[in-house]
Amino acid sequence: MPNRSRVIPFPGVEAELPPILRVEGLGLSRGGRRVLDEVELSLPPYGITVLMGPNGAGKSLLLRCMAGLVEPDRGAVFTALGAAPAALVFQSPVLLNRSVAGNLRHALRLARIPRRARAERLDDLLMLAGLGDQATAPARTLSGGEQQRLAIVRALAAAPKLLLLDEPTSSLDPAATAEIERLIARTADDGVKVVLVTHDRAQAERMAEDVAFLHGGQVREHGAARSFFGQPASAEARAYLEGRLFV
Repeated sequence: MPNRSRVIPFPGVEAELPPILRVEGLGLSRGGRRVLDEVELSLPPYGITVLMGPNGAGKSLLLRCMAGLVEPDRGAVFTALGAAPAALVFQSPVLLNRSVAGNLRHALRLARIPRRARAERLDDLLMLAGLGDQATAPARTLSGGEQQRLAIVRALAAAPKLLLLDEPTSSLDPAATAEIERLIARTADDGVKVVLVTHDRAQAERMAEDVAFLHGGQVREHGAARSFFGQPASAEARAYLEGRLFV
């Protein structure tokens, strides 16, 4: 039977720093093909975890299961988030046909931020995104990098403890990518756990504390970034990093 409880609170705190999210036995099939296969993963409550792997490995679907947007066929996602939400930002920003500030005001209303606190929170988000001078500009007229920065800070309006990013810089130039990376790093420094999907090895090496490598719908290895890039444990990860594994 399908698991009807996609995201389940942890029953209790058993360690000083328990994982913020744990995936156990997660399975998902699409079109008769198993796209996630008994996925096991435990995320530390701090820093930036990067999900890497070839196309079709299941990274984006796993991210959506973590966010509770996709219901797995089996297994479960356990979370220690409590009342704080997880926020997911897609590869291509989906912005309302409103001003930059209007997009953020809408997000603050949905997050039920008290009215008296919204103006200050709005200013903080605009400053964080580096969009203070463009608050009244139509959001859809921003550059690609600016739109993605707006999408990220809009996701932060609800003060999530977990931010999930699906290839947020895949179509951006180096300058825009650097701005996004600075925003992600600042977010992690502020105590938000970040999970980042990327195909960019250099970006992963710059950003990651730890790396989870997916292949064939499974997490084949998960460990410290330095160890993963310096001496990957699995043959599949070695092949991927050497450019020999594409699917």
